[in-house]
Amino acid sequence: MTPKGRLLLARRIVDDGWPIVRAAEHFNVSWPTAKRWATRYVEMGRSSRPHRSPNRTPEPIKRKIVALRWRQRLSPQAIGSRLSMPASTVHAVLVRCRLNRLSHIDIRTGEVIRRYEHPHPGSMIHVDVKKLGNIPVGGGWRFVGRAKGRKNRQATPGTRRSKHHNELLGHAFVHTVIDDHSRVAYAEIHDDETAVTAAGVLQRAVGWFAARGVTVERVLSDNGGCYRSALWKRTCTELGVTAKYTRPYRPQTNGKIERFHRTMAAEWAFARHYRSEQARRAALPGWLHTYNHHRQHSAIGRNVPFSRLTNVPGQY
Repeated sequence: MTPKGRLLLARRIVDDGWPIVRAAEHFNVSWPTAKRWATRYVEMGRSSRPHRSPNRTPEPIKRKIVALRWRQRLSPQAIGSRLSMPASTVHAVLVRCRLNRLSHIDIRTGEVIRRYEHPHPGSMIHVDVKKLGNIPVGGGWRFVGRAKGRKNRQATPGTRRSKHHNELLGHAFVHTVIDDHSRVAYAEIHDDETAVTAAGVLQRAVGWFAARGVTVERVLSDNGGCYRSALWKRTCTELGVTAKYTRPYRPQTNGKIERFHRTMAAEWAFARHYRSEQARRAALPGWLHTYNHHRQHSAIGRNVPFSRLTNVPGQY
């Protein structure tokens, strides 16, 4: 999270009285993380807010205003008419909640969305790594429950243990690549996120796009070690690709691939009960085909990503 996002999270818990679980879910962080930032805010932050605001809009009314704004996208005048209150009061609540310009606001963080799109396929690709815990034989806890999940972990062959005697199943590192203009995606699963692996994925991804008539010009990544390595920069030079990096503490710069990761997690990684890690990995190519060729994408006019590739061999 950015420093601004952490501050907003802490204020929601400390100043607005949100339960920690609700704030953690809203900002897509873990419960301990939300509690940590709230505690730091209490210990180190100094709010200038009065202890009492007797004329402040009651919390139940505030929730109704926010719900009408999010779900029905009503104006302050329409919301005020429904709730029998001044439009100016509704507008003040929306400003405090950063919902006064709903079409420009990220619902999760409350920050202004800065949208951009490169003019043609290959002008920019985004790369990143999604880390997932491996699934034990028999299935993970999300589908079989904590107790059964623990037994499956213990029964999985070759399971190592930590110094605290906890089972270690390792992780799957999904190296993802997405084209900025078309949203066409490419992905590989590996057991690490080293520079050698990342560079290899880039080489194969550039070749994969080239076979579909797309010449990659730039690649945007975060500042992870594998992307800052000399091998990564040398690989980009050899491929004729310009390496670009996101600004520190600005993950929304690479927001397209972050959004892709959320879709991938919901529709593939945790979509159904996989009885082993091998079963989940085997399902990735099929899901990628569905995503690229059949799934409509709201950000590109409800079209499928592959429809935006204009020079695919055999297309004409």
